[in-house]
Amino acid sequence: MTRDPGGGANLAALRGHNAALVLDLLRTAGEAGISRLELAGRTGLTPQAVSKITARLRAEGLAAEAGRRASTGGKPRTVLRLVPAAAHALGIHLDRDALTLALTDLTGAPVALRHRPLTLTDGPERVLATTAEEVRALLAATAPDGEDPDGEGPDGANPVGKGPARVLGAGLAMPGPLDHRRGVAGRVTGAAMWDGFPVRDALAARLGLPVALDKDTNAAALGLAVRPGAPRSFAYVHLGTGLGAGLVVGGAPLRGERTGAGELGHQTVQLDGPPCACGARGCLEVLCLAAVVRGDLAEAARILGTGAANLVRLLDIDRVLLGGRTVLAAPGVFADGTAAVLAGLRLPAPVEVADAPHAVALGAAQLVLAPVFGLDPDREPAPDPGPARKPAPGPTPESHPESHPASGPEPTLKPAPDSAPAPAPALAPAPAPAPDPESGRDRSSEGRTIR
Repeated sequence: MTRDPGGGANLAALRGHNAALVLDLLRTAGEAGISRLELAGRTGLTPQAVSKITARLRAEGLAAEAGRRASTGGKPRTVLRLVPAAAHALGIHLDRDALTLALTDLTGAPVALRHRPLTLTDGPERVLATTAEEVRALLAATAPDGEDPDGEGPDGANPVGKGPARVLGAGLAMPGPLDHRRGVAGRVTGAAMWDGFPVRDALAARLGLPVALDKDTNAAALGLAVRPGAPRSFAYVHLGTGLGAGLVVGGAPLRGERTGAGELGHQTVQLDGPPCACGARGCLEVLCLAAVVRGDLAEAARILGTGAANLVRLLDIDRVLLGGRTVLAAPGVFADGTAAVLAGLRLPAPVEVADAPHAVALGAAQLVLAPVFGLDPDREPAPDPGPARKPAPGPTPESHPESHPASGPEPTLKPAPDSAPAPAPALAPAPAPAPDPESGRDRSSEGRTIR
């Protein structure tokens, strides 16, 4: 995944860019770790700059020593690794009929999951109130022992209750259309009452945490794109309560100027076909879902393959990844049926099923995490570490659906990125980019690639 930092950057932004380079290499190195000399060689930064950056990351608890490695000469090299429990993120998947929450560590690995039925047509206020309650319950279920839930946070925000000591923010993924930059929902098919509602700011006010908003399919595609070995260009085609696609082209998410890219379900594939709730006729979504309701999954797969073929022809993508609850209920049928359509049209893109049952919720967490590593070109990176932020207070419900804590290190925390409650300002361009004192040279024109 690439990032275009623009025509210039001030020193603070450049320093954050260099730290993101180092953090991403620590992330991809895993438990084996990476030496400072290797970090310098792979980033192009000077050894002195790398030493300053890694010292700061260690002081913040984000990096730690992972042992020593033999060198070709001189003393063994110290190896550093990322500390996954140093920070956490919330991923929220708001579907038409259910809510799924994921708490992840800094690497995006799930720490706990939570699920409950929910109806999108209950309207924004009621749905977001329920969402906030469930977030509080999830955090309470994963709280370290002995944490005081009643103190005021250092930035003036009151905590919601027990929970991980450091949460960067929450990523919210929901059906489109929507405007991810303004944080506003659009006219969701079958739930028109969301049209124009400021979802991001409303949820941020309830949680007391930054919130990033995106379409469910975009979030899932981002989560898949940051995995090691991910293809540079692919379409994630999601079939659940609706049909849509998340696009990654040239290593970067393709959202469009109005977050309208990937509205695969509302391609017209049958003129004068059955009416769709969007107002058109013969949409891919209405035809595909009708086949699912009839129990004709082979036909649904053929229709899905037709839409996937259109994407391959239009964008020349490398791979088609299928997901969503309907696909995961019959993965072989949909993978084989979609692949057959592409093969019949001599389109070379392979078809695979993304075997992640919570791909949207985990991808939503990446709306918060990816900017920390410089991996999402359409969102600003997190600021330099400062006071930790905790969720805002709220009533603790007497009963909740089951939470599922995952085993792993005790959670800790890091400050939240500038993704919400209000859109973060763009990187301030400088008349002439100054060299970063941590690098000795300007790196503002270089891109970022997911490894």
